[in-house]
Amino acid sequence: MKRMKKLTALVLSLAMALSFAACNNGGAASNASSAAEESSAPESAASQASSAAGESGEAESSQTESAQSTESAEEATGTGAGSTLVVYFSATGNTEEAANYIAQLTGGDLFELEPADPYTDEDLNYSNEQSRVSQEHENEDLRDVELVADTVDNWDDYDIVFIGYPIWWGIAAWPVDGFIEANDFSGKTVIPFCTSASSSLGESGQLLADMAGTGDWQEGHRFSSSVSEDDVQAWLDELGL
Repeated sequence: MKRMKKLTALVLSLAMALSFAACNNGGAASNASSAAEESSAPESAASQASSAAGESGEAESSQTESAQSTESAEEATGTGAGSTLVVYFSATGNTEEAANYIAQLTGGDLFELEPADPYTDEDLNYSNEQSRVSQEHENEDLRDVELVADTVDNWDDYDIVFIGYPIWWGIAAWPVDGFIEANDFSGKTVIPFCTSASSSLGESGQLLADMAGTGDWQEGHRFSSSVSEDDVQAWLDELGL
């Protein structure tokens, strides 16, 4: 009887030991699984941060390339023609119209030559021998026409200078002379143009070049009194401007 009780107690002890071992193994496995899940979280965050950094870097790189592309495009669209100035004297508005077209089409600046004593319609009556222009034509001493301004701000910045005038008795209208004499055209390309109902350019451009004594003077062009934008554009195309 005592032996049976000892055997029963031994079996119960062995069963309890096996049960405790199973519970401990299960807990360790659960703890290991939980630890594994916790350790994977930082790796996932790092992966996400790395991915975000990569996307940010790609965006910054794209923006930089876009900015560089824009700068290159802006440089490519530069005309490289230098600054352009359009100087003109206009008696009746025809030369002014041509000058405006030239400035618009070349992106140049305008500078009007204005006599301090403006010409009236009566002054410009060529058929009247007593009119101002008739008297000035007959007496060259009277052709020294004072201008409101005969020099231009930032003159040295201009590479190309157009000079426009009407034709008076086959030559450039003399109010232009004061501007020619007051400026140094060294290093500048000078392009004369005129307007006239019937007269040609004649030697007007050459005479101005001789008066200036400096500058690279080009062959001029004559526009009719009814000058149009298409006329001016066609001429500028011939000049390569």
